[in-house]
Amino acid sequence: MTAKTSTAPAWLTARPIAHRAYHDPASGRVENTLSAVRAAIDHNFAIEVDLQLTADGEVVVFHDDTVDRLLQASGRVDRMTLTELKATPFKQGSDVVPTLSELLETVAGKVPLVIELKSNWNGNRRLEAAVAPILAAYAGPAAVMSFDPDSMAVMQWLLPEVPRGIVADRYTDLEEWGFLPPRARFALRNLSAVPQVGASFVSYDLNGLPSFAPSKVRAHGLALITWTVRTREQAAKAKLFTDQITFEGFDPDQV
Repeated sequence: MTAKTSTAPAWLTARPIAHRAYHDPASGRVENTLSAVRAAIDHNFAIEVDLQLTADGEVVVFHDDTVDRLLQASGRVDRMTLTELKATPFKQGSDVVPTLSELLETVAGKVPLVIELKSNWNGNRRLEAAVAPILAAYAGPAAVMSFDPDSMAVMQWLLPEVPRGIVADRYTDLEEWGFLPPRARFALRNLSAVPQVGASFVSYDLNGLPSFAPSKVRAHGLALITWTVRTREQAAKAKLFTDQITFEGFDPDQV
């Protein structure tokens, strides 16, 4: 680690972070929707969300590359226009896919936002270019992060005042990460890009903890958060090794 890293703001780890907002399909609150966002605000949880780019260049809050799992349609998010996405119902609940601007208007600084920029790992930085001016106008606490260090390198240039983080895991699932060469997976697993992108925090897979790289990051004063904590037992483990959890499926205040 070098002086290029920076200290995470206290608000980043002050409260548990609701994974894809405080969603609960049984109650009709689908992940990454405004209903789930409002529920997180009601519980004073920080909120983690994911961003994708539509075919017409709009920034939407959505995790998957395709809509198949959640919407009553099929196909890639980046091949649908915003109008098409808005017109396609979710399989549950009454929400529609929100834009980043709608998310920010809803949260309005009430709780922190931890925003993951999804990447196709192809060098296309249109998402970052679209996100930066929208987020620059937001006055509330917000941080950005990505699995792809190049994404955060671009955000360091476009929006240096917003805290940045690296998302990582053990990169051992060759089916998911096999498109990356072994050397790249090694560098990602060991958080080699943290100093280069000026990261102030790392979000590391709970299944990879404890391990050397995230422990070293924390020892050097960077915040370490973990994902995805789904049980009270996992929350107890995370408390030993991290500064805050990203959770779903239970209320961590009831632990």
